[in-house]
Amino acid sequence: MAVTRILLIQGHPDPDPRRLCHSLAHAYAQGAADAGHEVRQVDVARLDFPLLRTKAEWESETTPPGLQSAQQDIAWAEHLVLFFPLWLGDMPALLKGFLEQVARPGFALGRGEGGLGAKLLKGRSARVVVTMGMPALVYRWYFRAHSVRSLERNILGFVGIAPVHETLVGEVEQLDEAARRRWFSKLRSLGRAAM
Repeated sequence: MAVTRILLIQGHPDPDPRRLCHSLAHAYAQGAADAGHEVRQVDVARLDFPLLRTKAEWESETTPPGLQSAQQDIAWAEHLVLFFPLWLGDMPALLKGFLEQVARPGFALGRGEGGLGAKLLKGRSARVVVTMGMPALVYRWYFRAHSVRSLERNILGFVGIAPVHETLVGEVEQLDEAARRRWFSKLRSLGRAAM
């Protein structure tokens, strides 16, 4: 199997390693490293950056110094894996702010024909791993996984990242130790396969 450059983006706003998102990311990283893939990690909760407030800031200001290495890691990666908990039906605001800052013109988007942005991050794939309190099937079928689909289409797809796969982990408060071990095993397998 070919070696894949993998970037794990930990989007849980709480840096406490006991959070399930952190444990899932650790399992993925372990599987990927065991298979010989190169792995880097960005922990959004440990980064210092301002939120964007105007279109002019996004278009013309430079990326904040605290995020320049994250952009370098994204440019390096062939496969990205984003981990985050579902909060109020969407990704946490800190992760959204991070994505707004790093997906800037000149890095993620360029000038294209007809005014549409050229997708500068083509050639990369992604997986989105989301934890939630509700059953994953309810989120997927009743709510139509709206926020994950928005992330896939309006952020990742918009800059050229495809294909994007998802792993939805539901009812996290009810997971017993055996269920947690099954999820960790699944994430290790995904890491080994660089999927």
